[in-house]
Amino acid sequence: MSAKQSHEYDVLVIGSGLAGQSAALRLAESHRVALISKKTLSDSASSWAQGGIAAVLDPLDSIESHTDDTFTAGAGLCNPDATRYVVTHGKEAIEWLISKNVAFTPDGSTLGYHLTREGGHTHRRVIHVADATGAAVQKSLSDLVATHANIDVFENHIAIDLITSEKFGINPNRCVGAYVLDVGNDRVLTFAARSTILATGGAGKVYLYTTNPDIATGDGIAMAWRAGCRVANMEFIQFHPTCLFHPKAKSFLISEALRGEGGILRLADGTRFMPEHDSRAELAPRDIVARAIDFEMKRQGLECVFLDMSHQSASFLREHFPNIHARCMELGIDIETQPIPVVPAAHYTCGGIVTDLSARTDLAGLYAVGETASTGLHGANRLASNSLLECLVFAASATSDIKSSPPGAIMALPAWDESRVTDADEEVVIAHNWMELRRCMWDYVGIVRTTKRLERAAHRIELLKREIDEYYANFRVSNNLIELRNLVTTADLIVRSAQQRRESRGLHYSKDFPRTLPRALDTVLNSKR
Repeated sequence: MSAKQSHEYDVLVIGSGLAGQSAALRLAESHRVALISKKTLSDSASSWAQGGIAAVLDPLDSIESHTDDTFTAGAGLCNPDATRYVVTHGKEAIEWLISKNVAFTPDGSTLGYHLTREGGHTHRRVIHVADATGAAVQKSLSDLVATHANIDVFENHIAIDLITSEKFGINPNRCVGAYVLDVGNDRVLTFAARSTILATGGAGKVYLYTTNPDIATGDGIAMAWRAGCRVANMEFIQFHPTCLFHPKAKSFLISEALRGEGGILRLADGTRFMPEHDSRAELAPRDIVARAIDFEMKRQGLECVFLDMSHQSASFLREHFPNIHARCMELGIDIETQPIPVVPAAHYTCGGIVTDLSARTDLAGLYAVGETASTGLHGANRLASNSLLECLVFAASATSDIKSSPPGAIMALPAWDESRVTDADEEVVIAHNWMELRRCMWDYVGIVRTTKRLERAAHRIELLKREIDEYYANFRVSNNLIELRNLVTTADLIVRSAQQRRESRGLHYSKDFPRTLPRALDTVLNSKR
């Protein structure tokens, strides 16, 4: 892109996954858009999604059934209005993707597309592209984004902080842009915009083991929090039950769809264990399956458990799960005859920035879409394959609101001030704090929690925050420092939320408070208090 230090756009979209790209494409019909990508257009959690997108497409299915399944998985905490809004707009979202050349897996049904079933769903409603739905969708949209005249893509750029008008004495307060680090050229750019959309994904990298890509560092949540927005339900971190356990495999997800197609979880001796934990067995919601695996691993001192698909034919496995089949074969695991070694890993951030049905945050001019937002859809546990659906539906609602609202002014913004900082002298501080934070979260704020563990985590995180804040105040920003700063903020929000919830519900399980309270309430944190 241009060597300019300052940029002006109608809309600034921070994040280039499905939420960001679909918002950019919808807006580009009438607005000039800047799309900020931490790595490249193909690097996002969306592109890693294997299973598919849940939507009511089969005439035998219904809006009520999908809504009920979402409520059940969400353990009573789903917002009824948000849930019905998303589910009702599901078919429309899929039709939009088809219009953008996404080639979903076909079959011979009247619908014309194969629908699979995943844990927590009572119907086959997950439309997919084999076992690499996210990558296929991302590729189709990226091709359109990269060539659109009204979209400027800034790859290898990471947002540092949002810019608000009150910093310049202008009220009512609103978001007027952001400071962004051009990583390749090591310089900070100023982006002024009438509207800003945060589509930065989740915070899986706050944990030692995760299925998320390296970019999932809670950037949008942390930036919005610092800008004065509320966040909600951060204690609900979904641990995917089945991440491939292999020393040469980094964060490789074994899709929920395998269990949807009859996959059986077994111990090392071949014993099936899920029926002892839940009547739905392998098709129970993710939180139940993850806790069951965690229980069995701790009870028997196991490194992993095994997912067995050997009952399915070789042709079925190769047709429906070609990528998983190929990756496992590369590692010497023949899923046609051998069970797959799996462990739980941090997978999805169900809480985030509080938004309404138009994806608006507490800060005027700022929207949040996708995993970075707390829309009320997921409640205490996300139903499988509702995440990509949420991205699409709320990207559409955000862009509709931007198009129908009077455009805000573009402010003349000052350049980034580096006059009081120097080059970092010890990068080892960042690496050490990064590992200490992730280990602390894994050990004390994992699948099963206690009051004492949370207290220990809070104490260590406070010490890390002070050290990181001091480092940030004295040295020039870098990609790693920005991410670490955001991670420690996100970790603090997770722990504070977990400490406030004195019950066990959905993804938050406390040994000290094992019961679920009669009334489901959101955990809402307000940075202005």
